Amino acid sequence: MTSVSGVRVVAWNPRRRAARRGPLRRVGLPARVDNFGDLIGPLVVRRMLGDLRVRPGRSRTRLLTVGSILHLARPGDVVWGSGRNGKVPAERHERGGLDVRAVRGPSTRAFLAERGVDAPAVYGDPALLLPLLVPELRDAAGTKRYARTHVPNLNDHAAWSGDPDVLAPTAPLRECLERVVRSEFVYGSSLHGVIVAEAFGVPAMFAPSQHEDVFKYHDYLSGTGRPEAQVAGSVAEARAGRGYPPPAWDPAPLLAAFPWDLWGVESPPGRGEGR
Repeated sequence: MTSVSGVRVVAWNPRRRAARRGPLRRVGLPARVDNFGDLIGPLVVRRMLGDLRVRPGRSRTRLLTVGSILHLARPGDVVWGSGRNGKVPAERHERGGLDVRAVRGPSTRAFLAERGVDAPAVYGDPALLLPLLVPELRDAAGTKRYARTHVPNLNDHAAWSGDPDVLAPTAPLRECLERVVRSEFVYGSSLHGVIVAEAFGVPAMFAPSQHEDVFKYHDYLSGTGRPEAQVAGSVAEARAGRGYPPPAWDPAPLLAAFPWDLWGVESPPGRGEGR
């Protein structure tokens, strides 16, 4: 969890014990996972606020944004663009008490409705806003350096660590973002590998995961106007693909749904646009 101007932004980033060599090899020191897709949420929130001088009006309220993290929500939390993780049992999700402003896609919205949680038909992962919020990445995207980039899901990465196209999802956030936007084609089982690529106009395709449920892929694709799009049948098929049709998605509703009230601010005209 990261505090952004006094509001706690929920991001999945647990500590895990890593194997170590030498005399401490059995001890293992816990370190943050730092999966790049899960670090995008706080970045987006900081860039949305920009240089506004804000004071949180509801400092005890938590905000859930980027990622399949609905199971982490607690009563009173605000949800802006989060999605369900299909691996997580339904009973681990709250049945009410959530203030939902937007969700990743219609499948997440339907799941919430089944549990008695109202959610507007405002769709989109907030990582899609990166071109508006991080102009330096827009500039980087103008220079391609990689023909292909394979971005596996965190849990799939070990199986592909020898792939010359592979980008480790635990590399530093800026390194991951720049590699993706400087690629001519992106594929893999990383949800945000594909989302970030498509946000910057890079053709991309989901590859199947050995560990992840397909719910999040279809939820995102449906939320961006492509309910018929499918995950490739294999990594080789994804690598040989041409990518999905471009997202049929308007960022305006997601931008308008940003919870400015958490910082005691009325929606500033033009904030987040053209930056």
